Amino acid sequence: MSRLPLEGIRVLDFGRYIAGPYCAALLAEYGADVIRIEKRSGSEDRFTAPITAQGEGGLFMQMNRNKRSLTLDPMTERGREVVRRLVATADVVVANLPAPALVQMGLDDDSLRAIKPDIILTTSSAFGPTGPLSSYVGFDGVGQAMCGSVYMTGEPDQPYRAAINWVDFGTALHSAVGTLVALMERAQSGRGQKIEGSLLGTALALNNSALIEQAVTAPNRVPTANRGQTAAPVDIYRTRDGWLLCQVVGQPLYKRWVELMGEPEWLTDPRFADDESRGRHGELISERMGHWCAQRTSEEAIEALGKAKIPCGPVLSPQQALEHPQTAALGLYQPIDYPGLPRPAPISAVPLRMSVTQGGIRRRAPTVGEHTEEILAELGYDAAAIAGLREAGAV
Repeated sequence: MSRLPLEGIRVLDFGRYIAGPYCAALLAEYGADVIRIEKRSGSEDRFTAPITAQGEGGLFMQMNRNKRSLTLDPMTERGREVVRRLVATADVVVANLPAPALVQMGLDDDSLRAIKPDIILTTSSAFGPTGPLSSYVGFDGVGQAMCGSVYMTGEPDQPYRAAINWVDFGTALHSAVGTLVALMERAQSGRGQKIEGSLLGTALALNNSALIEQAVTAPNRVPTANRGQTAAPVDIYRTRDGWLLCQVVGQPLYKRWVELMGEPEWLTDPRFADDESRGRHGELISERMGHWCAQRTSEEAIEALGKAKIPCGPVLSPQQALEHPQTAALGLYQPIDYPGLPRPAPISAVPLRMSVTQGGIRRRAPTVGEHTEEILAELGYDAAAIAGLREAGAV
């Protein structure tokens, strides 16, 4: 493998759950030395969705591959000393923590810059640094709820949030891009900078098109379950042995779908003249598609739709998603062992193929404090000093 582009970059990951840790994981994938800093007993996000006898969870395995682990209590005097030494060696600090906590831990922008003037601080919060909710905390679902997405998902009398934490992951992706831009800027100017993201900001950005439509034309849309509103057929359909999703958007796709359905008169029917009108008559179009799907197995329907170049896919359970032949063909998952796991875990690498600088999973997620002595030795602490830090409860 060629040299990875972020080799030589050190990242201190004080993050929790997804928005911070996944940002740091993306940097680690491409060669950065990422040090995950957590409580001496293990941070709370280590134990979400447990899969080992010790209680470590699947979320932690995904978020913290390619990282080293240092246990540290930055609230102690000796711990703050370690923080200062760490920062002096670092290029980036990632911390999706409330602003007051950053100050208490000595991780606010002013404190970091006093130690290393060109440091890059990447932070994110629930609601951003200003506004009436800025001091509140929140998780992914809060962003989903406040951007209009939850309102438009589900039935009119029962909104639903998405099961996948797309707001958290979106914030991590934006933060990683911002960090890379800051590193490029620093390489040219020598200046560090602070990057601030928020869950609400991410959610509003990703739902922006719906908000633009509402602001300009005020359609005041209401949820229609899985059926789309600005094109058709867009829905989830029952087959003889399961479910599939189909999305037809744009005239070329609609023409191919009409030909497959054997409804040539629908090409000239004024009710179906364009996406918007088809969306208004989506219930009728979905009824026709539903009748077609009900006569076929999922495999038969997807094969016919696929050959007609119509976007579709089966609705899979998590187990089926793991076993699907297309999943295997992509090679996204690397079987990674971990102490206490009954079998290797399928950890997803970054889902990009790069012709020169392909990243990958080089090491499993660390056990609690697995690399504490190694990292402290790099900072200049000898064995006696490390023992003193442990006795003081700093690491």
